[in-house]
Amino acid sequence: MIPYMIMTFFYFLVAIVFALEASFISWQIVPWFNGMVWLRVHFITLGVLTQMIFGAMPLLSAKFYGVPRPKMRWDIWAALNAGIVLLLIGIPMVSSVPIIAGGTLVFLATTLLLVQLAQIRSQSEKPLTVSNGRKFYISGLLFLLVGILVGTGLFPGWSTALGIVGDTGEVHIHANNWGFMSLVFAGFFVDLYPIWAKRPLANRKAITPIFWMMSAGALFLVLSPWLASQTFAAIGALLHTVATVWLLVIAIKPLRGDKPAWTAGMAHMLASYFWLFAPLSMAPFVIFGIEGVMPAKALETTTPQALIYGWVLQVGFAVVPYLFQRYFFDEEQAPLGGTWLSFGLVNLGSIMLWASILILPWRGPLHGLAYLLWALSFLPVAADLWRKLKQGMAVVETAVSQPA
Repeated sequence: MIPYMIMTFFYFLVAIVFALEASFISWQIVPWFNGMVWLRVHFITLGVLTQMIFGAMPLLSAKFYGVPRPKMRWDIWAALNAGIVLLLIGIPMVSSVPIIAGGTLVFLATTLLLVQLAQIRSQSEKPLTVSNGRKFYISGLLFLLVGILVGTGLFPGWSTALGIVGDTGEVHIHANNWGFMSLVFAGFFVDLYPIWAKRPLANRKAITPIFWMMSAGALFLVLSPWLASQTFAAIGALLHTVATVWLLVIAIKPLRGDKPAWTAGMAHMLASYFWLFAPLSMAPFVIFGIEGVMPAKALETTTPQALIYGWVLQVGFAVVPYLFQRYFFDEEQAPLGGTWLSFGLVNLGSIMLWASILILPWRGPLHGLAYLLWALSFLPVAADLWRKLKQGMAVVETAVSQPA
């Protein structure tokens, strides 16, 4: 787990730099560079969140199945990180060779992680006594495999061979966001909410139907651009939204009337989903190309950034510090991360980005302000992670130096 933590912190710092770079580009302080929009997004998704997800999944699954903590799988870590580096080189260069090589390595790492999760289940000598998020993790990883396959083929032009008749980029985005990220985050809610909130979800029987609705919704949302089907998009958005709202209801209901339970970390987790729903509410304007009411083209190019920085990043602000504290110091009951300052800045940044879409004369300045606010929102969380990393590594060094 520690190697994943170190890489997570590294990508966290890089993401701050690239948020500032986006701000300066919008203000025309520095020149525009090819491929930087996708690069910024991938520093958060592949860089920060995927590192922690790959590190935490086996440990969480082993705990809930009552098996010993699995050993560090260096083959998975090496394949994932080598693949990410190659992708981050290939994307701005628009070069097929590093992109295909990187995508292949990340695909291999994901496949090996799926095998590891299956092995953890087979080691369990007792049936599960509690529902957990393992099925969400596995489903999410399967969608990630689809996202990797399609995303890797964007530049070599595999779309025809894969039978994609719609927008290949949308297939990639939908598989990674509505499939991989959505399902894994839901799995974290299922597994860790009782620790974060100090109480169970309001209705644990709802977990299984939520899983199937969310998985089916993600599938339809992936198939909609794959087959150029607006009907599939509508079905997928409906199923996914209902499942996500249901999950939030059973998470929020136990917290009503308990002000101390509404920590900054919990606020990050729950408020982040507003920015997940915002792009879904704009989907008709993109699908039908409605320019009269909303700028459909601006929505299509900008909403993925709003989704990543408003939703994915906020979940990361809450969950990543928790996992650092839990696994460095063996504190299962550690609180969620984030501060009220990071909460205010990241959400204000999302508001500014949406304002940049809607207020055409101020689009550049508002877009730059959004990224500046996002860059600033990283700082209190980065400081917390740095403190945990230093203290955690000191604990590890002390343990290693102790005589057997």
